[in-house]
Order: sequence, then C-alpha cells, then structure tokens
Amino acid sequence: MTENGAPDPETAAERKMRFLFALRSKGVTDTRVLAVMERVDRGQFVRGLFAERAYEDMPLPIACGQTISQPSVVGLMTQALNISPRDTVLEVGTGSGYQAAILAHLARRVYTVDRHRRLVREAQELFRELGLVNIVAMTSDGSFGLPDQAPFDRIIVTAAAEDPPGPLLAQLKIGGIMVVPVGQSDTVQHLIKVTRLESGYDYEELRPVRFVPLVEGISAD
Repeated sequence: MTENGAPDPETAAERKMRFLFALRSKGVTDTRVLAVMERVDRGQFVRGLFAERAYEDMPLPIACGQTISQPSVVGLMTQALNISPRDTVLEVGTGSGYQAAILAHLARRVYTVDRHRRLVREAQELFRELGLVNIVAMTSDGSFGLPDQAPFDRIIVTAAAEDPPGPLLAQLKIGGIMVVPVGQSDTVQHLIKVTRLESGYDYEELRPVRFVPLVEGISAD
C-alpha cells in the first residue's frame, strides 16, 4: 500500500508476468515467440488515451480508424507462421508496427505494407528508434502484395478478406505459409493458415477472430 492507503502500482516485472501469463493461457506456447513478445514493448506502439492499457490482452484503437491487435492474437498468428531465421516475410497491414517488430526478431527480413501513409511513416520512425534495420515499410495496396519482392516464405495479413487474396497466394513459395483472417467484417471471421503445396494449397482453420476489413487502394491520409 502507498502512504495514502492506495494499492501499490504494478511493477514492470509484475506487469510483464501478467502479460506473458495471458499469452500462455490463450495458447501461445512457442518459446521463441514468447521470448520475443516479452522483449518487444507493446507500450511503445500505443499512444494517447489508451497508452495505459497497452499491456492488457485487448485490441486498441490507433490512428486512421485502425486497431492494434490484442497480444494473444498477435502471438497465435506469429506462432502459426512457424518462422525460421532465414525467412523473408510479407506483412499486409502495418498498422502500429507492433506485429512487424515481433516478426523482425524472428525472420531475416520483413516487408510490411499499409494503405495509410501516416501509419507507415509513424511505424518507420519507431523501427528506426528501435534499431530494427531488417524491416522495409512502404505505402501500398496490400491486397496485391509485393510482386517485385516475391516469392515470400511467410505472409501474414492483419485485415480480414472475404477469401485468401489470390495475388498473395501466388506470391507464396512452395512450402510457404500464409496466416489470414477470412470472413465478412460484420459476421464471424476465422483465422486461416494456408500452406502452399506442390499441387495446390492446404487450408487449416485456427480460431474465430475479429479484424478490420482488408480494403483495396491507397488512403488519402
């Protein structure tokens, strides 16, 4: 208790323990993913009114009408990608930059695109501050991927499409994995893991989720 009788504020160590416990309790068990999520401070990616809630397992609003996904979903999506240190990853939907920062500690190189110039600019500044030199962030229509940099070992989409986008599937290497939320924005969506095979694609449904919709084109902001 403090001198005025209020509860002691939560220490950084206690907050980190609670954060990691929430991840494990939701099914994030990969030790590499947990170690990286312990290392990357979500608080650096949440600004303004919601900064004090950065360590709670919940999605939070960010600029341009977008959201930063709840940590357990970030962890589960990252875990499903099964990234190796030599992999090149494409992320569609930079948002706050939090997911890309997680990926950067696991992969050789991360390309991340977003249709909102402001989000890309702010994420680039954060990546520089954090010394994450293996991330290339750019403003682009993510529904078409990055054909000039393809094929990719892994692709992660952080906005919901009605179906896994064809251009992104085509940019996945044989043996590569894509994780994408699929479904209409006003109904139940499901997180889908797609593995590209020699003869086609294997689809695995992981869990229900809710994401902002994947929108084509470049935003004015």
